[in-house]
Amino acid sequence: MHEELDRLAAGAAPQVIAWRHHLHRHPELSNREEATARTVAAALRGLGLDEVRTGIAGHGVVGVLRGGLPGHRVAALRADTDALPVPDRCGTAFASAVPGVSHACGHDCHTAMLLGAAVVLAGVRDRLPGTVLFVFQPAEEGPPVDEEGGARRMVAEGAFADPVPTMAFGMHVTPHPKGCVGYRVGNQYAASSLVRITVDGKQTHGSTPWHGVDPMPAAGALLTGIGQLYRQVSAFTPVTVSIGHIEDVGRFNVIGETVTLWGTVRCAEEKDMAEVRSRLTVLAEHTARAYGCTAAVEYLQDVPAVHNSEAWVTAALPTLRRVAGQGRLVETGGTLGYDDVSELIDRFGGLYVMLGVQDSVLDEHGEAVPEPGGRGVVRNHHPGFYADDHTLVTGVRLHAHIAYDHLAGALVTR
Repeated sequence: MHEELDRLAAGAAPQVIAWRHHLHRHPELSNREEATARTVAAALRGLGLDEVRTGIAGHGVVGVLRGGLPGHRVAALRADTDALPVPDRCGTAFASAVPGVSHACGHDCHTAMLLGAAVVLAGVRDRLPGTVLFVFQPAEEGPPVDEEGGARRMVAEGAFADPVPTMAFGMHVTPHPKGCVGYRVGNQYAASSLVRITVDGKQTHGSTPWHGVDPMPAAGALLTGIGQLYRQVSAFTPVTVSIGHIEDVGRFNVIGETVTLWGTVRCAEEKDMAEVRSRLTVLAEHTARAYGCTAAVEYLQDVPAVHNSEAWVTAALPTLRRVAGQGRLVETGGTLGYDDVSELIDRFGGLYVMLGVQDSVLDEHGEAVPEPGGRGVVRNHHPGFYADDHTLVTGVRLHAHIAYDHLAGALVTR
């Protein structure tokens, strides 16, 4: 059966690449994935699945494939579909046609690979002892702050109520060497929280700062102080607070009333999140006060850590090793990246792995470094992030093998 899955995956590879190119050229931001959802739904309907559910959590799509053999297990395979407000400088002929928006995190690859897995598994449906859910999730990068979205909303809207998964699986493309599969026991990805800090002063003309209270120096001092927060928690469990966006009144000759800082708090261990938040709040409020201002701190869009239990990793290792091949399965370190696939793994069990897609090699610390003569290492969320098309078939095989092995009882923890 595994050889048949591989044969079908190889046959689907050209279509997978074509899907990836189309999605890459037409990226859509979080909670705006309308055309992407139409593309996905049309492809799934063309495979004759039992159900194709659309409009879940905005533009989420779930395809349901019921196997032809008796079986109670349900494998949920998940891909995220949204892009980023990042320009595309990957240098390909299929670069983004949407100014300032691109798949700089590789979600085009995730979506195309899961569509490929649907092709493969639909081709052997008569030999599947159970059900597969193909889950295409919007807003993984976080919806606009005044909206809901992502995996938690899909759960709330009943996407996994009938049937209920007995495991969830997903993967993320990374700058690791092409075709390498990375796994980790413990927290694969960190806990995350979006933070909004509003510093208020008193607006006045830029020529008379003494008639107002300038919030900009307070914001600058706060940025400096944030850079020292990591020293106030244990160095053995990494944390970071990063400010990625600042808004003010937007006029060169106006001292504005408000400066708003947008950022993210990441903790390798969820137990540290409350402490980091508390210290950040105190820092913001007291720094603002020192400059005659006030500060309000809000924490939004909490995402739990992606935790791979030892039991699930142990059960999956034979499958991962078979797909990756000799010497291509690597145990990775942790990362302060986040992924709300944790909402699914926490509820249903399962695991999340990494798929290398770049011209790199691993150094003695397991870090990706440039391969001589290749394009080098360009990390996710960078405008130049790229992925090798020919590694996508490995992702298709991973999805298909994981799903089949789980349904057949070879990849279970109880």
